[in-house]
Amino acid sequence: MPSPPSPPRAASHAGATRPLFVRITHWVNAVAMSCMILSGWRIYDASPLFAFRFPPGITLGGWLGGAIAWHFAAMWLLVVNGLAYAAYGLFFGYFRRTLLPLAPRQVLRDFTAALAFRLQHQAGGGYNAVQKLLYIAVLLLGVAAVLSGLAIWKPVQFSPLTALLGGYGGARVVHFLAMAGIVGFIAVHLALVVLVPKTLISMITGTVPREAPRTEART
Repeated sequence: MPSPPSPPRAASHAGATRPLFVRITHWVNAVAMSCMILSGWRIYDASPLFAFRFPPGITLGGWLGGAIAWHFAAMWLLVVNGLAYAAYGLFFGYFRRTLLPLAPRQVLRDFTAALAFRLQHQAGGGYNAVQKLLYIAVLLLGVAAVLSGLAIWKPVQFSPLTALLGGYGGARVVHFLAMAGIVGFIAVHLALVVLVPKTLISMITGTVPREAPRTEART
């Protein structure tokens, strides 16, 4: 006589998928980057590079001096937090575990799957190849934003860096493009959080809910 199937188990939790240090630096970075972007838009409005301005309602600082004060305060927080995150990622192998290996073939495969809405999220909160590439890109954009920001802040003291970026005007363009790339990454990141809310849970609690495998009926 066939035995009745076992009832489905309740959702269990994977082990820690996001170390506490990574979660803390992530949220500090989110606050610092938000302040820098919004105050940076107000600074940009004082001397636009292109034929548009950002609406005052979405900028931070109220006026040029206030925006500069916010920008520099957030800059130091971002740099200190970023250096701590980079040190942790390099010395404790977090970057190696989460962002590698990465090959063009893997990126092409996952990008094609994403276009067909068949991209699978990795078990345990890991990253697929497209996500790995985006995270590496935003880290590089962050470096470009910091270096170009230094060239704008102290063009004489950092004259070799300023010259490498094409002068003061060139550094402003690099800084703006780096900021635009970071904003684009944030937009995609938030969209994915809306589509897959458990990624937000993992960045708060360190674990991600997953369904335990069901027991098949036996005959």
